[in-house]
Amino acid sequence: MPNNKTMDLLRLREALEASWDEKTSYQAALRKDNPALGQCYPTSRVVQHFCPEMEIIKGKVWNGKGAETHFWNGLMVNGTLYHIDLSWQQFPSGSSVREFKILDRSAIGDSDQTIKRCDLLLQRVIDYLDRQ
Repeated sequence: MPNNKTMDLLRLREALEASWDEKTSYQAALRKDNPALGQCYPTSRVVQHFCPEMEIIKGKVWNGKGAETHFWNGLMVNGTLYHIDLSWQQFPSGSSVREFKILDRSAIGDSDQTIKRCDLLLQRVIDYLDRQ
């Protein structure tokens, strides 16, 4: 039986996936066959809102054709960093992380547009969870 935190992440993932669209994605990316495309940064911010102990990680993912910038979350437990990525499905099978760094929370300078995307996704996720 999963613990409460695991169940929370499962519910959060469901809420995120139900809330994504072109208004929450980077550069209004929208592909019906790949709803996670462009959703990585606002997703990582929403996860951090619900799980403030998690950090945001920025890295490069090799997708078989080139390297793409990607964001996800990390949780440090007893000196081990666990990667938690609720938008990884945007990448094709066989993709791999080539490099990454944990972002300094105090140095994140989001643009107004990015803040709006993150706020919109957060509100949609809260509304979704409240309806469940």
